[in-house]
Amino acid sequence: MSDLQTLFTQAQADVKTLSERPDNQTLLQLYALFKQASEGDAHGERPGMMDFINRAKFDAWEKLKGKSADEAMQEYVDVVNKLLAD
Repeated sequence: MSDLQTLFTQAQADVKTLSERPDNQTLLQLYALFKQASEGDAHGERPGMMDFINRAKFDAWEKLKGKSADEAMQEYVDVVNKLLAD
């Protein structure tokens, strides 16, 4: 396992220990970065208009199209570290 992969795995555990729940925008960012890092570019059909939450999650993920897994992992780690520092 690479150092970045190790940091990414640790950040996933760390985010669950936050004393305060991050705002919705940050949660969407973390979700999208996680999906991009683990699955690559968004795929499948965009959820319907009435499925607000899943549509927002899909849209956030889709905005990261073309970002490499390593870039997404590093950004995820950076966001979690910032949350831990606050």
